[in-house]
Amino acid sequence: MDDEAPDDSAIQATVARLARPIRTGGHAIQRAAILAEGPDFGRIEAWILEHGGAGENSAVAAGGGLHADRINANRRSTSATPVRYVLPPGALQ
Repeated sequence: MDDEAPDDSAIQATVARLARPIRTGGHAIQRAAILAEGPDFGRIEAWILEHGGAGENSAVAAGGGLHADRINANRRSTSATPVRYVLPPGALQ
């Protein structure tokens, strides 16, 4: 692509390429995949949010064992940065 910012259709094509179907009928995109696209991360994230998508943090797995409470408490205290973005059914059409 040239030095100009991509238009809406180019961003939609990128989102469609990165998206994977999920059980709810929508699609999910890993944040790492969007970051790998380069400097357009902000535009891609904005497109997702404008089309009904939302950031999702990973669920904390309940662990057992002697140190489970400490380990799980550390996982809960991580930042609110989404691990993936989830789009509702029909958002890519």
